[in-house]
Amino acid sequence: MNNVFTDYVAACHSALELTTEGQVIDAVQQALIPLLASDSWLPASHATPKPDGYGQFPLYIDPDDRLSIVSFVWGPLQNTPVHDHCVWGVVGVLRGEETSKDFVQGDTGLVESRRSVCLPGDILAVSPSIGDIHWVGNESADDYAISIHTYGGNIGKVQRHVFDPDTGMARDFVSGYEPVAPILT
Repeated sequence: MNNVFTDYVAACHSALELTTEGQVIDAVQQALIPLLASDSWLPASHATPKPDGYGQFPLYIDPDDRLSIVSFVWGPLQNTPVHDHCVWGVVGVLRGEETSKDFVQGDTGLVESRRSVCLPGDILAVSPSIGDIHWVGNESADDYAISIHTYGGNIGKVQRHVFDPDTGMARDFVSGYEPVAPILT
């Protein structure tokens, strides 16, 4: 295993000791920069697109569920529904291009508040305190994309919400993971 990933995990654990959520997010964002500089550390088992939808591959799950790091692999034109996380998260694009559409609750449904087209090296943050409802996808018809997601909890176990964008109605869900072992335990 390349040390860049183990160094990232160690930096994330150190960030968890900081006082505020904002400090944690800032530290994780800074630690993510070197990880996004090269994709040689990511094994093919956690980087291969699925034909039937995006893949959510666990890279590291903290034994106390305080932290999870996940590789999201997007085939052409694959996307999530509109959803939230209920924990802080930091997302960085490793390969390809990823689009994120942020939403806020409006009077009669969700309203798109920001659209970001992210390229390799770009980093975004989410949390209930700074904005947590979004849609993410790969809008390319030809290429796949990979993003590395770091969450302040075990995102595969967190009960969160999928939203109907027209009505704003939420439905509970738990995302889980692809059935592969994390690359670091």
